[in-house]
Amino acid sequence: MDLRLPDELIALAAADALDGRGARRRDEDTTRPSVSIAATGEPSRPSVFPRHDDLLDRVAEWGRADTPAGVFHLVPTRLERDLPLISRWMNDPAAAAFWELSGPQDVTEDHLRTQLAGDGRSVPCIGVLDGAPMSYWEIYRADLDPLARHYPARPHDTGIHLLVGGVADRGRGLGGLLLRAVADLVLARRPSCARVIAEPDIRNTPSVAAFLAAGFRFSAEVDLPAKRAALMVRDRVLRHLL
Repeated sequence: MDLRLPDELIALAAADALDGRGARRRDEDTTRPSVSIAATGEPSRPSVFPRHDDLLDRVAEWGRADTPAGVFHLVPTRLERDLPLISRWMNDPAAAAFWELSGPQDVTEDHLRTQLAGDGRSVPCIGVLDGAPMSYWEIYRADLDPLARHYPARPHDTGIHLLVGGVADRGRGLGGLLLRAVADLVLARRPSCARVIAEPDIRNTPSVAAFLAAGFRFSAEVDLPAKRAALMVRDRVLRHLL
């Protein structure tokens, strides 16, 4: 008899090598793409394209959301198109304090590349509002992430990370509006998902406030390897009440 473990159990077994954002730890290189050596002897890094699989029900096909601020949609990240912009956002002091991806562009590149070359449990995206790229997102399977060791995870729990990129877009309530829109997209496009999860740093008061404004409830404080986090939950059954 040919026995085979379900794909999601195989994926979960690989979670030990992931960091708290759903990406590989910087000191873990077991899944880095292979590097070819050109005739000059210099390594060349292969291009990485977004994966199209079912671990997150095809984020690229989730469609657009109408919000009070305009039409919003998620576009899966492409390194050659988006890396300079995301790296610039990560070097803003307000972002660097919590994302810890400041520095040379290859710091951000490594973070993106490990997700794009992975099994599809974490999808980095650019948030586009009325045609303008203005935010960075990671949509990830919280139940397949190391985060699942720190709270009572349920199958298909879906996590969200958000960075509002431009300084001019902060402090206007956009975070709450867009978090609500994306959580609604998750629940609409992932019928197997009963909850949307987030774990902002407990010190990041504006982020926690944005999740509360988006209809998330504060569930608990959790100690993660890199931070003490506020576990925020948006329940499908309460989505029309909060």
